[in-house]
Amino acid sequence: MARPVVAIVGRPNVGKSTIFNRIIGDRLAIVEDKPGVTRDRIYGTSEWNGKTFSIVDTGGIEIDAGDEIMRSVRAQAELAIDEADTIVFMVDGKAGLTHADEEVARLLFRSGKPVVVAVNKVDNPGRIDSIYEFYSLGFGDPIAISGSHGTGISDLLDRVVEALPEPSEEEYDDDVIRVALIGRPNVGKSSLVNAILGEERVIVSDVAGTTRDAIDTPFEKDGRKFVLIDTAGMRKRGKIYETTEKYSVLRSLKAIERSDVVLVLINAEEGIIEQDKHIAGYAHEAGKASVLVVNKWDAVEKDDKTMRQFELRIRDQFQFMSYAPIVFLSAKTKQRLHRLLPVVEHVAEQHAMRVQTHLLNDIVADAVAVNPPPTDKGKRLRINYATQVAVKPPTIVLFVNDPELMHFSYSRYLENKIREAFAFEGTPLRIIVRKKSDED
Repeated sequence: MARPVVAIVGRPNVGKSTIFNRIIGDRLAIVEDKPGVTRDRIYGTSEWNGKTFSIVDTGGIEIDAGDEIMRSVRAQAELAIDEADTIVFMVDGKAGLTHADEEVARLLFRSGKPVVVAVNKVDNPGRIDSIYEFYSLGFGDPIAISGSHGTGISDLLDRVVEALPEPSEEEYDDDVIRVALIGRPNVGKSSLVNAILGEERVIVSDVAGTTRDAIDTPFEKDGRKFVLIDTAGMRKRGKIYETTEKYSVLRSLKAIERSDVVLVLINAEEGIIEQDKHIAGYAHEAGKASVLVVNKWDAVEKDDKTMRQFELRIRDQFQFMSYAPIVFLSAKTKQRLHRLLPVVEHVAEQHAMRVQTHLLNDIVADAVAVNPPPTDKGKRLRINYATQVAVKPPTIVLFVNDPELMHFSYSRYLENKIREAFAFEGTPLRIIVRKKSDED
């Protein structure tokens, strides 16, 4: 079931990122303590009045003065029109209504999408009159908010969730493996889709997916059903959407949300860049099974050590995804392409795997016996019980005497021991620590 998407748009410096962080709150915090985990997220998930939604901040784009400002603002608005279900249009109560605001409003109005106008920087009751000129934008009652003080956020969220559509139901059976392809521009996403389908030659049909302007392609291989969710090459407009990751994050997010397995493509010719880690981080944080696919391997000059050296660089740069298998291939020549779908099928099974409770407790007990938890101010962590409570991703709850005594490093040690016993290859493993109660 795909979550609806809320996009925050507006011209630069109106406070989009501040409001985004207010809405996301602690959910944005990343608990990884390893290099290579990027900290600057521009998307997240939130819940209000029983409705869960994805939210994207289209701000933070570095721009020059003059006409470039208008081009950037227009691009953000067009992104929201294309991808979002509901739009929060942020304006600046201190600066008042500007020509740039009116330009964005015209674009949003023609879209027919639900739009909620949020007038930021209304930091005290004396400034409430500043909202009235924004009625002229034509989107109903503007809402006065203050990012710095946090006021008006609940009123804003009330309006946003009222305008959200119901989550869309998926049209595929449970036995279908949904595979999303993500990656920065020019890594070969479309070429890989064409190579997979061209080799298998058993396409069932092309059907429109729930992701706008994307095509879901179902096919079968050796009796196993797959659906490729392609996020590449579907734009009708110019290349402005490919100039920065921030313009394509919504497409990747929607594809990831609907997938079972995510193929993170890396361009072998160009090597690993920071944006690759950003994109991989989306799949990691969404808890999806993942495969790191090094494409264009045919174009690399190599000897018997080249692949191993490249793999070591990937492991160093993607330490937060050490569980993800790596596949080297060429979509152009179909070199090593036959290795990909068996890996996809394997990690999908691992992603949905459930282990028996008594086996899990045996492994945890052995791990504690070999390496007891350290003491903290005279107190020692005691793990009473472990149980798997969910799949996709596998989620394990540890009932303990005091959750605050669980250090991150010890939690990672237990995760490693669990992976040694049960593999869980290709999938994140979530460990939740709870205080043991009498009911437990």
